Amino acid sequence: MRLLLPFSSPLSATSPPPLPEHPPPSKINFSGLTKIFKKSVIGTLTGALTLTLVLSSPTPSVAASIDPYLSMTPPSLSPDSSPEDCPNEEEAEADVVEDDVTPQLVTNEGIVEEAWEIVNDAFLDARSNRWTPETWQKQKEEMLSSPIKSRSKAHEVIKKMLGSLGDQYTRFLSPDEFSRMSKYDITGIGINLREVVSDGGGNAKLKVLGIVLDGPADIAGVKQGDEIVAVNGVDVSGKSSFEVSSLLQGPSKTFVVLKVKHGKCGPLRSIKVQRQVNAQTPVSYRLEKVDNGKISVGYIRLKEFNALARKDLVIAMKRLQDKGASYFVMDLRDNLGGLVQAGIETAKLFLDEGDTVIYTAGRDTETQKTVVADRKPLITAPLIVMVNNRTASASEIVASALHDNCKAVLVGERTYGKGLIQSVFELRDGSGVVVTIGKYVTPNHIDINGGGIEPDFRNLPAWDEVKERLSKCNILQS
Repeated sequence: MRLLLPFSSPLSATSPPPLPEHPPPSKINFSGLTKIFKKSVIGTLTGALTLTLVLSSPTPSVAASIDPYLSMTPPSLSPDSSPEDCPNEEEAEADVVEDDVTPQLVTNEGIVEEAWEIVNDAFLDARSNRWTPETWQKQKEEMLSSPIKSRSKAHEVIKKMLGSLGDQYTRFLSPDEFSRMSKYDITGIGINLREVVSDGGGNAKLKVLGIVLDGPADIAGVKQGDEIVAVNGVDVSGKSSFEVSSLLQGPSKTFVVLKVKHGKCGPLRSIKVQRQVNAQTPVSYRLEKVDNGKISVGYIRLKEFNALARKDLVIAMKRLQDKGASYFVMDLRDNLGGLVQAGIETAKLFLDEGDTVIYTAGRDTETQKTVVADRKPLITAPLIVMVNNRTASASEIVASALHDNCKAVLVGERTYGKGLIQSVFELRDGSGVVVTIGKYVTPNHIDINGGGIEPDFRNLPAWDEVKERLSKCNILQS
């Protein structure tokens, strides 16, 4: 089964709490893979990308290291067909249950070989240059040269095997760790969504790909496989699963009304679901007056990229514009990342339609993607993005996209340098492996990972200097 999973901090479900207008902590002085994807249980970054999960924080912990918009595709779930092709729903559901519970006998050697094959098919050696198919084949032969007498020993063999790759993010997950990871919930109501495109094309349908047992949605009557048609009366046709997850969020104990279609041909139903967790806005902002009050600057701080980041950033920018802001500062210092898709959607707010947000590279063609902006920018005012050595992952994607497309100058310190893509695979005994399968490359074709991004200025420049730098950048690119 495929699930949309959240990131490390508990997120909740729909309209955000009021945004704080108080000054943030520090005040600024403005004076101056086809085969492998079938095996991947946590795999698809929804919305703009169709690739596997991204490590969104430089900290390689189990919970905090995975990007939330991941998925596990149940074998029985396929795009919608025409009404005349609709099967009997009860029979279809029974087939799914039977498939899910069919026991699979697997030997200790079989588990080790399964993990070996995943690395063999998918692993990208982005750092150490130690991996070759020949040495990996030799290691398999050595690992399986003698009987593995217990499951715990098999797990130890896998850990040793993955450790030999020299990649701190490629690692083993025990069955307990994998189980905890797969129960994370980005919506706050216990469901995980995925976009499913029909054979005839058109807008993707949003399907419930996973559901937390005894969670709010499960208790209210939402079923796996249901199509989400509307949220609180808002038609979700054409929206991404990321956008709809944001609509579902809201304060704890409040309610959200889902309009769902059960099965391929079932009737529409309205279901009232109580939310579980309070979402915390990552955005704070204020208006600064500089140059003896002649210039109004909108200062916005983003602490992390959670599912509220884009929505709350739009609110903040519009409020600052209404107050007269003609220049903007976005502070990404100490922002370790969060949801990579939230970072991508944030970057798009500032880019022209067709501008490249990020490239992804990997061994499999499924990981070789170009993500582009798909609409006009929200603002075109001069922009400073503040960064430091704790600006990482999703924050680096935003900073590089705005910089390389001549929309912002970067001020501060070289960024952390975290730009690898990981996928999580479930093994047949319920354990799992996290494997690096790709990396991010900036619009100017700079590899983020390891080296980070060098800023344009160490200290805040004058706004005339910012405008001049952006103007020269645009001329060079024209």
